[in-house]
Amino acid sequence: MSTTSFFGDMLQTIAERGRRFLAIDEKANAAGSVAGMEALCETLLSSRGEASGMALARDVLDRWRHLDEGGQRDFISVLVSRFGPDTARLERAIESYGRDPTTKTLLELHEAAEPRRQELIRRLNLAPDGIATLVRMREALLRMKPDNLDFEAVDADFAHLFGSWFNRGFLNLRSINWSTPADILEKIIRYEAVHDIGNWDELRRRLVPEDRRCFAFFHPQLSDDPLIFVEVALTREMPAGIGDVLREDRSPIRADEATTAVFYSISNCQDGLRGISFGNFLIKQVVEDLRRELPRLTTFVTLSPVPGFATWLAAQREEPASPFLSPADKTTLEPLNRSDWSQDTATAASVQPVLTGAAAWYFLKARNRHGKPVDPVARFHLGNGARLERINFLGDRSARALRQSHGLMVNYLYKLDDIETNHEAFAGRGEVVASQPVRRLLPVVTAPRAVPPKEQTRPSRKELSA
Repeated sequence: MSTTSFFGDMLQTIAERGRRFLAIDEKANAAGSVAGMEALCETLLSSRGEASGMALARDVLDRWRHLDEGGQRDFISVLVSRFGPDTARLERAIESYGRDPTTKTLLELHEAAEPRRQELIRRLNLAPDGIATLVRMREALLRMKPDNLDFEAVDADFAHLFGSWFNRGFLNLRSINWSTPADILEKIIRYEAVHDIGNWDELRRRLVPEDRRCFAFFHPQLSDDPLIFVEVALTREMPAGIGDVLREDRSPIRADEATTAVFYSISNCQDGLRGISFGNFLIKQVVEDLRRELPRLTTFVTLSPVPGFATWLAAQREEPASPFLSPADKTTLEPLNRSDWSQDTATAASVQPVLTGAAAWYFLKARNRHGKPVDPVARFHLGNGARLERINFLGDRSARALRQSHGLMVNYLYKLDDIETNHEAFAGRGEVVASQPVRRLLPVVTAPRAVPPKEQTRPSRKELSA
């Protein structure tokens, strides 16, 4: 970290000296002026000096930080309209390649097709703390994008560059423990996205006991700000509920007695890096480190939330011709409309078989418009080569979990010998690899009565389930 600090101070010095070489009209390029920022960006793209480039980049990003939301939207609009590809050059390259499709003309076509804003973003990254500000810039861009479809092109450029800059080869895996600097521990509390950490005592219970671990990825240019972290419980068996892991009165075990490592919370910390995948590398690296430290560990599982299940099931309950819910099933699920349904033992027992059957359908049959499982957590773990091992009824009784998933949690099993095969099955054939107990939960769908074509006014159950 001292090396990083020295490097950052050096960049600041270079930028300060470079600024003195620049003749910048502060009145014309006022901090709130998007037009002034556009002029600075054009100058930055034409700059050849390293010191002056750093100074220009720092000025642009300083001005960005002072813009209000409307000004930031206007600046992104400028990136769309003024910093796309050089159309004249692109047209010439297309014509040249059409006449003479060689490696040389293909390279020119490739270079001409690149938007100018990609090179601009690269140069903005020269500024001290440039990468941190650019991550914040994309965070703002992602908030604006749903209302501004043209911003998709700018986001694609950010994602392309971030995919290289945050490559696994540049990331550092660090253990988070009670001796970690307080400013990082504060961020762990703030960034925890799965099971809230209410205070320092709660954080201590997750870090200090011998049977608890926490690991995070850091980028060299964001040395005190984690990108993603995972919390691990070392246990003797696979847990069915988060209460078994987090309750205050539990009895810790010695780490060398554990046979199972449970990944019970994975939190992405930077909204500006959404869609940049490094969580799969995190899990695999942590598995390697834990196996090296604790050879008795033989089972690696998650205890995962199901954040979209309740919303999906609500739509299925409103569907007149649900492929797996009968009218009687829908009646059985009516208590889910009450916030206190899980507190009544008899009600919970009656709901359980229908709810877990619906969950099995959700994981094994339901697909999004891309033909992938609808659950984002499932896509992540199945894509990493895990197996859907168990569906846990009322695995999480917190208010948020009951609202998002009716309390369901699932275990994904990382069986090391099968990871590659499972990944290929999911990536190549779209197959959800699941245990037999999960598959046995699938509802039995009775074939509907045959209807003559002229009487058929809506899709049959068989068609809907296809």
